Amino acid sequence: MEFKELTDQQWQFIKQYIPLPPKRGRPPIGARRVLNGILYVLVTGCRWSEMPRRYCHPTTAWRRLKRYQQLGVWQKVLKGLLDAGYKIGKVKVDLVGVDSTTIKSQKGAK
Repeated sequence: MEFKELTDQQWQFIKQYIPLPPKRGRPPIGARRVLNGILYVLVTGCRWSEMPRRYCHPTTAWRRLKRYQQLGVWQKVLKGLLDAGYKIGKVKVDLVGVDSTTIKSQKGAK
């Protein structure tokens, strides 16, 4: 699958949800570079070790991914996207459907 890095417009939207780096330790690698590395792995399905080094070291990207998960960054980005979609009329509740017939229930589940 082809990977495209974040555009300036996408980055401007997302960066408001990215937490500032800790003040201790080495100077951090830019959040946009690391995020592009994370997205590269998630989109292409490659192993972390196969991520191009132009983004950052794979361990840095993996740790940042985990940190963003713990801080709820992805949920905040999704909520922001949904709110923006509602605001401009691109997301409508009447276009959403949930079909519970495809979900298996466990025997004896309540």
